[in-house]
Amino acid sequence: MKTKSRMLRPGDAGPAGPTPILVALGISIAAAVAVTVVYALGGQPQLEGALLGLALGGVAVALIVFARRMLPGGHFVQVREDLPGTADERASVSAAFSTGAEPIERRSLMVKMFGLAVGALGLAALFPVRSLGTRPGQSLRVTDWKRGTRVVTGNGEPVRLEEVDVNTILTVFPEDHPDSPDSQTILLRLPPSVPAPGPRDWTVEGVVAFSKICTHAGCPVSLYQAQSQELFCPCHQSTFSVAQGAKPTFGPAARRLPQLPIGVNDQGFVVAMGDFTEPVGPGFWSRPRD
Repeated sequence: MKTKSRMLRPGDAGPAGPTPILVALGISIAAAVAVTVVYALGGQPQLEGALLGLALGGVAVALIVFARRMLPGGHFVQVREDLPGTADERASVSAAFSTGAEPIERRSLMVKMFGLAVGALGLAALFPVRSLGTRPGQSLRVTDWKRGTRVVTGNGEPVRLEEVDVNTILTVFPEDHPDSPDSQTILLRLPPSVPAPGPRDWTVEGVVAFSKICTHAGCPVSLYQAQSQELFCPCHQSTFSVAQGAKPTFGPAARRLPQLPIGVNDQGFVVAMGDFTEPVGPGFWSRPRD
């Protein structure tokens, strides 16, 4: 019984063979290198976007042409006689092999070009990573507060202990960095009937200090309810109990406000006894929550 079957020869789908693939990959490589050069020379967003699109488009075109011209497709049949084949069939097979030899030999070149194109795209993507800025390192875990640093108001005036009124909040900064955004701190004096939170050597005569930066979204905690000794963040209504060490009692904040250890120097000015013992501001991936 005879069956119909036909073997597909590489290059059957088009006379140009792998040439369009190599051209598309060459354009992709050139565009990717150009993106890197433009970025290194100072950058131009519109030109970088156009070149990046050209680089990606070149790879896409190469893959499409490769799939259409170099891979088998469709249903191909021919009459197959019982083995052994005739002399004419052997000649036909030999001719088919000779016709497909060149595309087979050039396939290794296409693989190398694909590798170069992907590598050039990786290089083009590597340089813009520098635009993300330097690594933060430990900068998110420390502020400008140091042992012995006097606390000052927004006007740069040092704060004496007796100037801190009961149930009145005061926003203070380290004296040597009055414009430090992550060092802004709330200073307040609790009534004598309310025990000061935290270790005893962190407070002086009922005066306590907490970070002003909300642990939810980084907004400034600027409101204080004297009757309940609670601090409020006006952005999302997070509430912190001062008597419980600024523990969140309401709202989206899940972490207490870090407490700053304070003391008094020989001149009667309030000073920091060190930095916050935990990072200030919103939580990030490596920070545990309580």
